[in-house]
Amino acid sequence: MIAGLILFNYFYSEGMGAALHAAVQGRVGAALPINPTVHVAVGVSVLVLTLLRLALRISVGVPAVDGTGWSRVIAKVGHKVLYLLMIAVPAIGAVTWFERFSELGDVHAILANALMLVALGHALTALFHQFILKDGLLMRMIRVGHQ
Repeated sequence: MIAGLILFNYFYSEGMGAALHAAVQGRVGAALPINPTVHVAVGVSVLVLTLLRLALRISVGVPAVDGTGWSRVIAKVGHKVLYLLMIAVPAIGAVTWFERFSELGDVHAILANALMLVALGHALTALFHQFILKDGLLMRMIRVGHQ
C-alpha cells in the first residue's frame, strides 16, 4: 500500500510548486493545476503508514538478510536508505507545506526522485531474486519466518 501511495504522489505532484507559492502569497482559491489537498493527504498517509510499518518491523521482526559480504551489506544499507527516504520525503514535504517553508520544496523534490530510484532498485533486486536466483525471497518478504 505504501509503495502505491508513493507512486501515486510522485506522479500527482506536478503543480505543487505553484500551489505552494499561491499558499505562501495568501492567494486562497487560486486556479491551480493540482488539488494540493490530495497530494498532502497522501504524503501524510505515507509518513504515518511508514512509521507504523517501522514500529511493526521493530516489534515483530524482519526476514533475515541472506547473502554474504557485499551483498549483505548492500541489502542492509539499501533498506535503511529506503526507510530513511520514506520518512524524510513526506516529513520534509509536510514542513514545506504546513510551515510554508518554500525553500525546502526543492529538497523535497530531489529526495522524492532519490526515493523513486532506490525503490526501483529494491523492486528490481526482489525480481532478480525471485526469477533469476529463485531463492524464495519474495515469500520471505511477505511472511516473516517463511523459509
